Amino acid sequence: MELKSGDVAMLKSGGHPMTVAEVNGSSVVCVWMGDEGDLFRETLPLSVLELALLASDDEEDEDEDDAA
Repeated sequence: MELKSGDVAMLKSGGHPMTVAEVNGSSVVCVWMGDEGDLFRETLPLSVLELALLASDDEEDEDEDDAA
């Protein structure tokens, strides 16, 4: 898997979506907002991350239309 700065990643075990700030070989610096609005920054091994699958804006709009 190849991650680059600006990608959204998640731990393979779940958790908050994190923004990739920097990739250094097999280490990835990630930033994310906690539940209380705190900003976190952590360096993690590439092996524990996966690219996050986020809903596109079009899919979110369709979901809102279905609820109405």
